[in-house]
Amino acid sequence: MLHNIPPLLSPDLLHTLRAMGHGDEIVIADANFPATALGARCHRLDGVSATDVLEAVLCVMPLDSYVPNPALVMENVDDPDAVPPIVATFQNIINTSADNPSVLGKLERFAFYDRAKTAFAIVQTGETRLYGNIILKKGVIGT
Repeated sequence: MLHNIPPLLSPDLLHTLRAMGHGDEIVIADANFPATALGARCHRLDGVSATDVLEAVLCVMPLDSYVPNPALVMENVDDPDAVPPIVATFQNIINTSADNPSVLGKLERFAFYDRAKTAFAIVQTGETRLYGNIILKKGVIGT
């Protein structure tokens, strides 16, 4: 065990987060997301919510401050302007936990999948709430 590192971050996931560079992206995905099919690196955290994983990742990873939307979610297919409850929770976590709070950007479903294909890694969670998917762009630390 290590001090100040959430225990749900597995050794493999910590290695991935540390290996990522500025501008690399990681997807935190719900249980329905085609993570293995889309991602070369897929970490599984079955039984863990996407919101818990988001909070844990933001404890150790900075968000990119050089782009307008360092965090992106998937639009609701039937109503692009709708804000699913989990997305509102994601925004609250970004507001309270991120080093660089920002407004969540949105991508259409298939654009989100295309973006996920280029991500450094995907974390498949046990999240069952619909639209429990978020892409985070890694920022920098230091001055």
